[in-house]
Amino acid sequence: MPVAFVAQPARALIAGGLFLAAALGAAPAPGATSAERCAEVFEVATHGGSTTRYAFASAEPGDSPEATISLLLLPGGSGHLALDDSGCPHKLTANSLVRSLAAFAAEGFATALLDAPSDFQGEDGLGSFRTSAEHADDLGKVIASLRQRSGGKVWIVGTSRGSLSAANAAARLRGLAAPDGVVLTSLLMSGQTPAKKAWAAQTVFDLPLESIDQPLLLVGHVDDRCVRSPPGLMAQVAARTRSVRWQIVEVAGGSGDAGQVGLAACTGNSAHGFSGQDKEIATGITRFIRGGEYSER
Repeated sequence: MPVAFVAQPARALIAGGLFLAAALGAAPAPGATSAERCAEVFEVATHGGSTTRYAFASAEPGDSPEATISLLLLPGGSGHLALDDSGCPHKLTANSLVRSLAAFAAEGFATALLDAPSDFQGEDGLGSFRTSAEHADDLGKVIASLRQRSGGKVWIVGTSRGSLSAANAAARLRGLAAPDGVVLTSLLMSGQTPAKKAWAAQTVFDLPLESIDQPLLLVGHVDDRCVRSPPGLMAQVAARTRSVRWQIVEVAGGSGDAGQVGLAACTGNSAHGFSGQDKEIATGITRFIRGGEYSER
């Protein structure tokens, strides 16, 4: 259940109670024809001759406004999902966004689950590339493809290390390549110092957050013991942006392993990964996207 939130529509503070072919013409990836596929696979041409795949599941036809809204989902970790030609991920399957695909579909939204580019599928995955301008440009190409495909808005949703990619896109992109809104969950706000690899210390504070003006939702867990995502810092992220509508939410409960601490707690089966709360989190996110607050009062 949500235990606290702070919302600021039009910068007026409200405090609450508890609480891949060409970007504009992506074609199905070769071989993505299985009748039992998880989703339709598309490829977008990205940086330096690379390609980037996403698994697209359209919304059920209907008259609801959300039927034309696509959610571009960016998982954490390496970002490499190893999507097969049927749109099924073979890695990062315990990630909260991967687990929540059905929950978002039940809310009436199309989803696009993004894999790492073809040249960033090694052990480190996206690594330091997540905060680069080139990565933001790649995400803009995917967003433009989705916008053409659905004919509607595109919201970008990033969790854990995926929050770096989502915030990067929201901060740097403009026009039709920019997301219409951004959701960051279990966002990385504290660097790992010392770190064996410099990019492991990257946080959202390393990005030009002042350029974010889209609606912004920040979701953390009060019991998140991952050293990288202390929920108490979310207010500092929101304060750096120029978003016309934002909300901070801290949730409680779930079935996360409370015994994990430090880097060991930065997993999908912990509070960091909102274990046992997929439907609850998806419902709150989609309520905000529709223009309301994460929680009903």
